[in-house]
Amino acid sequence: MMTTTSTASRLPEALEPGRHEPLGAQVRDGGVNFAVFSEHAQAIELCVFDAAGQRELRRYRLQGPQDGIFQGFLPGLGAGLVYGLRAHGPYQPEAGHRFNAHKLLLDPYAREIVGHFGWHAEHHGYELGHPDGARSFDRRDNAAQALKARVPAPLAGPSPRSSAPRHALQDVVLYEVHVKGFSQQMAEIPAALRGSYAALAHPAAIAHFKALGVTTLSLLPVHYALDEPHLAGTGLRNYWGYNSLGFFAPDPRLAQPAHREDASAVAAEFRAMVQALHEAGLEVVLDVVYNHTPEGNEFGPTISFRGLDHKSYYRLVAEDLSRCENHSACGNTLNTAHPRVAQLVLDSLRFWVQEMGVDGLRFDLAPVLGRTRHGFDGNAAFFMALRQDPVLAGVHLIAEPWDAGYDGYQLGRFPGRFLEWNDKFRDAVRGYWLGAGGAGGTGRGEFARRFTASSDVFHHGQRSPLASVNFVACHDGYTLNDLVSYSRKHNEANCENNRDGRDGELCANFGVEGPSDDASIRRRRERARRAMLASLLLAQGTPMLNAGDEIANSQGGNNNAYCQDNALGWLDWPQADRSLAAFVGRLTALRRAHPLLRQPHWFGEAAATSGTSGAASLRWLSPHGHAMQVQDWHHGGELAFAGLLQGEASEPLLLLLFNPADALQAFALPPGPWRLALDSSGELAEHGEHRSTLAAPACSLLVLSQAPEAPRS
Repeated sequence: MMTTTSTASRLPEALEPGRHEPLGAQVRDGGVNFAVFSEHAQAIELCVFDAAGQRELRRYRLQGPQDGIFQGFLPGLGAGLVYGLRAHGPYQPEAGHRFNAHKLLLDPYAREIVGHFGWHAEHHGYELGHPDGARSFDRRDNAAQALKARVPAPLAGPSPRSSAPRHALQDVVLYEVHVKGFSQQMAEIPAALRGSYAALAHPAAIAHFKALGVTTLSLLPVHYALDEPHLAGTGLRNYWGYNSLGFFAPDPRLAQPAHREDASAVAAEFRAMVQALHEAGLEVVLDVVYNHTPEGNEFGPTISFRGLDHKSYYRLVAEDLSRCENHSACGNTLNTAHPRVAQLVLDSLRFWVQEMGVDGLRFDLAPVLGRTRHGFDGNAAFFMALRQDPVLAGVHLIAEPWDAGYDGYQLGRFPGRFLEWNDKFRDAVRGYWLGAGGAGGTGRGEFARRFTASSDVFHHGQRSPLASVNFVACHDGYTLNDLVSYSRKHNEANCENNRDGRDGELCANFGVEGPSDDASIRRRRERARRAMLASLLLAQGTPMLNAGDEIANSQGGNNNAYCQDNALGWLDWPQADRSLAAFVGRLTALRRAHPLLRQPHWFGEAAATSGTSGAASLRWLSPHGHAMQVQDWHHGGELAFAGLLQGEASEPLLLLLFNPADALQAFALPPGPWRLALDSSGELAEHGEHRSTLAAPACSLLVLSQAPEAPRS
């Protein structure tokens, strides 16, 4: 790294003409090229600092704009140079402009970020407490406290992308996991590594993933993020990371302690993690947050985007440009309808795929990315650009298909090969298996529809059943263990008087709130957990397991643990239910062994699509053995039913029996013999043969198979 003296002595008097691409800072031709976008700035200055980012050494005025790009070339310098930006222009909130050159700004394309952000009044473009509010103007300089960018060196070695395993979609089993929370309390991992990128790729972690049978880790956000201002002084922090500021920088808080102050070491650790996971046959998907930034609403600070071009980067209220639209519920909304903002997002995505090696993206509050002046559009320009991008063509694209704005629920309306989180599956599975526990029941018709990939939502436009990302629990809400242990949320630790988090989330405590020593209650909870896990991993669609649910992890009934970077939010390995994890491994093995459980086509369509005979089919049967009729689906007093799956002649038939009741349920079986492959309750001896009838235990999902050579009726 260059010293302050050597840097200052090598700084030229003026910038040379630079290139308008790529955006950000790039080492080239014996110097550094800078390119910054602003459609409305009158001038942008490049401010060079010492290595610690504390003393400004020189300012340069960038040349331009040309097509909205300001640029310049600084000869004789290279990687390690620390800099910030100042944008000159009108401060006219009523016109959507909030330029304030007294505020040092972070380059949106920064790959290395210097400093530690604090919520100081000087970061605001207006005077806090002024009678005119956000229309006032603050002349204090914030450079001493501002985050700066450091010019990155080219990443060393080949990209982990070259080693990507690329699983077929029908084989994918997602595992949503927080980098730190997974390993922070895992004794099998050395203490110095726990909670880091490196820990997630430790042999002990990989062994767990492989034993579970998951193929693809879906990581909670790893972009450089800030804590929200209301957490300051509480001792809490934004643990989940859904408050991204640096879209090109891995968060140093998730790296080993020895690497956190060295951004290049953080990036290297992340890439090494991806490489090791790839070598183990595991894919890596990132949860990415391009719907808002930490700058918040019109009363928020000026850190980067707001100061460079507030009117371009953010969606503003048409009737009052001084106000931000808030489709994210976080104060502001990125304006991806603007070509340069869309370019920022796409450049960021390409960076993480090409350079950092990841295998897919899960878009938080994804409708924001498709919002136009007329609302959400599945054919919005951003989606068109994303779908044709050659770099992004081979990775998973997953949408959280709702945002916080008007008409924000867009399940089933995302284009092309997008997968979508299916909350209808979540609610149907919970309601079906918890109905007897007081959660409010789901009828067997609704459950069957969701179990077969929600054709009412996804069966259109050449989309397949795999578009439905099925989940029962995720990071946002109760854990699987808590949704069978609590009847209401317990979020007091979040310091918001239990007002935060979703009210009315489907759950049931089976008679006692929280942990219980009552053997019958514990057994009922265990049955419900296992039945829901079996429903998740044997249903049509793409399953997603919430990390920790396989070991009965609890968050004490907290259904919004976003700020709990402590034992409450971390996986509780010391109390892990290892037998439950083994059960999950058996479920994924069963799924792998039977293609009928992971069909890429809708039942009955495989022949028409592939031109082959023997299309996979499904027949729903009542417990009495007859085909389900319309009136049977609406028989509210009876919830048990069965599904008979048949595929190619060489494939075994599968019979699934569903009994959500608290009592035995007799089923008349189709002509057998049938071999029991799975009993989620664990009561029946598996692999035994059954003919004519079978009594399914209470709250159980059973899978039976019939050899292909057996007679079929």
